[in-house]
Amino acid sequence: QVMLVESGGGLLQAGGSLRLSCAASGRISSYSMGWFRQAPRKEREFVAAISWSGGNTAYADSVKGRFTISRDNAKNTVYLQVNSLKPEDTAVYYCAASPEDCSGYGCYDLTYEYWGQGTQVTVSS
Repeated sequence: QVMLVESGGGLLQAGGSLRLSCAASGRISSYSMGWFRQAPRKEREFVAAISWSGGNTAYADSVKGRFTISRDNAKNTVYLQVNSLKPEDTAVYYCAASPEDCSGYGCYDLTYEYWGQGTQVTVSS
């Protein structure tokens, strides 16, 4: 069992930056990790994912070049650096853990077993 706790969300203006963190209760070195988001009245959508070792990443087209996913397995923590924020980035951001290792292929379409409770990011124009 892995428990995930997100933090770092907040209210900020367009163009701003944040670093979201996802702290795990157990070791995450055998999990690919992903970030998702859900805006009001919209379905949850994929944002980014990273392989076990961190050597392979994947991003949604809407965040490429602005968001960066990283991980520190020694700290059992995954990060999402979000830059150049836009109002349309407003959402609850969730991290998730998948037992699949996507080091050798695209980190899209993984099956995630564990989810955090989310952290709110609100971007004003």
